[in-house]
Amino acid sequence: MILGALEAGGTKMVCAVGNEKGEIFDQVSIPTTDPGETIPKILAYFADKDPEALGVASFGPIDPDPESETYGYILSTPKISWQNYDLLGNLKKSLGIPMGFDTDVNGSLLGEVTYGSAKGLSDAVYITIGTGIGGGVMSGGKLLHGMLHSELGHIRLTPRPDDTYRGKCPFHGTCFEGLAAGPAIEERWGRKAFELADRDEVWELEAYYIAQALSDLILILSPKKIILGGGVMHQEQLFPLIRKKVKEELNGYLDTALLRDMDHYIVPSALNDNQGILGCLKLAFDARTTLPLPNRSLISSSAESSFSSFS
Repeated sequence: MILGALEAGGTKMVCAVGNEKGEIFDQVSIPTTDPGETIPKILAYFADKDPEALGVASFGPIDPDPESETYGYILSTPKISWQNYDLLGNLKKSLGIPMGFDTDVNGSLLGEVTYGSAKGLSDAVYITIGTGIGGGVMSGGKLLHGMLHSELGHIRLTPRPDDTYRGKCPFHGTCFEGLAAGPAIEERWGRKAFELADRDEVWELEAYYIAQALSDLILILSPKKIILGGGVMHQEQLFPLIRKKVKEELNGYLDTALLRDMDHYIVPSALNDNQGILGCLKLAFDARTTLPLPNRSLISSSAESSFSSFS
């Protein structure tokens, strides 16, 4: 089965084709500019690949509710040209195949649960810590939605007593993203994260905030595994610090076999930064197996007309 995958990021759109086994046959990266320039390039990529379905995991906020009038839209994003943009609708007009749709972080979590370090688990959390912070949640075997979807990067944290930094988030100041994302690290310390690898004080503080957030999520969501990804987490010295500080935060309140084995409970991604694309393949597979295939003879003329409207 040939499946299409679109990991729609604020900086780049990663397009790929693969199959339900998690094999990626081809993959390209397209810069995210404005829809009028970016969408035609995406459509051109898939035009000759003939996928049976497409999985789309997008930056947000998005509307993931199939019953909503704005299902498939990117909503109030800071990227002005993409605000209230019907991403899924415009893709369907041209490609006319079944499509699955979710957040970028839910897509990454789905990749990990299907093929990676959380394979087979019914309850897990994936957090990406990079330019921003976002999180995907699986509870009881289902990706967590609701009014919209989880915004784990904006949970409020308590600043460390000696930290006077005001926070980078324009909405909440000292939320998780405001204190611990890459731009916050750079603004606080005057250098990018990868340039600070030998500064122990940087990572002690970073681990303090990540551990505080993870402890809250453990108490609220009770996941069976937490996966940490994103550019900041390429600083592998963070993992032992975070595990130690999570134990300190929980202070012996919970005593389970999982928490006693922190090295296997809080873990890095196992999929070489392909977790998002692999999650998209799973979204596509699920859409293909639950939705009827459209009449391709009717789609071809419609798709040609829709595609030309982007030119």
